[in-house]
Amino acid sequence: MNKPAVVFLGFVVAIGAVSAGGAWYTGKQLEPVLQTAIQNANKELQTSMAGTDGTLSLELVSLDRGVFSSTAHYRLKGQGSVFGAEHPNPELLFVDHIEHGPLPFSRLVTLKWLPVMATSHYALEKNATTEKWFAASQDVSPLKGVANIGYSRSVNGNVELLPLELKDDKSSVSFSGANLDFDSNAEGQKVKADGYMNSLKVTAIDADGAPFEAELAGLTVASNLEKSTFGFYTGQNTVELSDTKVTFGPQKAVLTLKGFEQKDTTQIKDNNLAGRVDYKIDEIGYQGKAVGSAAMALSMKNIDIPAMLVLTKLYQDKVQPAQAAVAAGQPAPELQLTEAEQALAEANVNQVLAAKPQVAVENLSLKTTHGESKFNLVMDLTKPASMELPPVELGKQVIALLDANLSLSKPMIGDVATLQAQVSGVTDPKVLEQQSQMAAEMVSGMAVGTQLATLVGTDVVSKLHYANNEVTFNGQKMSVEQFISLVMAKVGAVSHAQ
Repeated sequence: MNKPAVVFLGFVVAIGAVSAGGAWYTGKQLEPVLQTAIQNANKELQTSMAGTDGTLSLELVSLDRGVFSSTAHYRLKGQGSVFGAEHPNPELLFVDHIEHGPLPFSRLVTLKWLPVMATSHYALEKNATTEKWFAASQDVSPLKGVANIGYSRSVNGNVELLPLELKDDKSSVSFSGANLDFDSNAEGQKVKADGYMNSLKVTAIDADGAPFEAELAGLTVASNLEKSTFGFYTGQNTVELSDTKVTFGPQKAVLTLKGFEQKDTTQIKDNNLAGRVDYKIDEIGYQGKAVGSAAMALSMKNIDIPAMLVLTKLYQDKVQPAQAAVAAGQPAPELQLTEAEQALAEANVNQVLAAKPQVAVENLSLKTTHGESKFNLVMDLTKPASMELPPVELGKQVIALLDANLSLSKPMIGDVATLQAQVSGVTDPKVLEQQSQMAAEMVSGMAVGTQLATLVGTDVVSKLHYANNEVTFNGQKMSVEQFISLVMAKVGAVSHAQ
């Protein structure tokens, strides 16, 4: 045997010996690692289910440990009305074939030689809860994945949902399948994920007996998150959807959306949370006619986290159960707070307001062929001298600043009116033009005539600014009381005229 061959053979033997030794060690250490992972998962499940009439818990059913590999079985159990009447206590069973490290065979054959503690190959198992799901995927496990567990407790891998076809007398589902890649450091402190779905089509009959159909195509998701010291994740999420088509109602109206995008980001500084979410739709269509494009941007800042967590817990404990009862068709329980809970709520509301939070609609817009309408709003809040003040005085003290701007484009209003007429069957160009102009002039006339707006070029504009107990409305300064009286009088006059 020549020298290079001897060297290569020695390398292979050394790798085999290290792998076997590491596999034995990993096998001995595997169960406590799994139990710790399950404990952490159950904490997250408990948090996610808070405030609902239901619980979720994960457990290790069995672990058959070998030298080079082990097999684990898990059970995910649900309880409560939140899961519906068909499966009030659902159970999902998973089988997990675990290759011990440091060099699992499946990684060696794919030339991934970075040592890992274990590689997990998991799949959903068939039971009473999932038998219809299995039938829709031709009796192949509809959910499976791979997870590589590093010695630092980091995890990376993939989750795959297989294609399926499901149909009964009232509904059908056609799903192309989906993939999600993920990467997480120890105990999920930092998580990245990227996923894709090609298509999903759902048909059903709604509560009124009318047909409903939804088609989604080209869904991508991406997340880059980090768990905060408060126990929830902050960071960035992006959702993009290439095409959406919804058919609904007795007349089978068709709504289409192209180029939907949602981007959100959150961050923490000291004890305060800030966040922003942007939405956009490149193209909206209705009944085969182009409507236009739309966008919305919402933001918040200076949100006191400890106080908000307390208020969220109170909401989950007191309000959400009542909402769940109403949703289930049951009588709503009377909402009651003890004196201690009332004091706790008031103290934390004051703490939230003391941080001077701001909420804003930075942009809400609809753009059509001939015009664009926009709205924006910024509101700064602050702590009042007392929460027992009369409503108007309390509002004056809680709202430190309010700035709102509305601009309605008359050409845009005309475009929408033309679309409505076309959908109704009007085809005569002259009639369409007349209805377009009439709609634009009617809206403009009502707004300007009531002095709730002014006309600037072809835009109907309304501006409201409040600060230091003074209102400026469409250029006119007045007190808060005068503004309230003005608006009530104008709205009352419009209602009486109608």
